[in-house]
Amino acid sequence: MPKRLLLAICVAAAMLIAGCSKKHTPESANTSASTAAAKKPAVKKRVVIPKVIVVNDSAAKKNIDGRLYYDLGGHRYWRNYDDGKYYLFNQSMYTDKAFKPH
Repeated sequence: MPKRLLLAICVAAAMLIAGCSKKHTPESANTSASTAAAKKPAVKKRVVIPKVIVVNDSAAKKNIDGRLYYDLGGHRYWRNYDDGKYYLFNQSMYTDKAFKPH
């Protein structure tokens, strides 16, 4: 019995050593092509932010003073109560009566 146990341990150790010694290194021609492609800067696409969106009022949130707003992509849109559309925030919305609930 101890001979079989010792034999099993030796076989397991040999498989472990043989399995870990196999390392793969890529060809030098492949690395030069990949580094040339990696050096090109990425082109950033310009994101267009819409000025006006149409949102269902049940998806919008209510402010403390009762005005409806909707957050989209880090920008806040406020509801115009005259036409029902949501407009990107602007300083003139504070005094415009169309953006306050009637």
